[in-house]
Amino acid sequence: MSNIKLFENKKVRSEWNEQEKQWYFSIIDIIEILTGTARPRKYWNDLKKKLLQEGFEELSAKIGQLKMLSSDGKLYLTDVATN
Repeated sequence: MSNIKLFENKKVRSEWNEQEKQWYFSIIDIIEILTGTARPRKYWNDLKKKLLQEGFEELSAKIGQLKMLSSDGKLYLTDVATN
């Protein structure tokens, strides 16, 4: 089940996983809200590289990808995390 959550009046794409009984949230959407950047995807890619260089190998184990609806109406693989 896909859903849109609001945080500070901004949309956060989310997806419910019935088997795991938990929500997955779009990291890009959260990055945009928390940083105010106009380029959240670039910000997230740079942050991921930096974290991996600094030895945060568990990052890849905690980040998944799901197809989520984009603003252009198409589905794209999007990095997601649980709450």
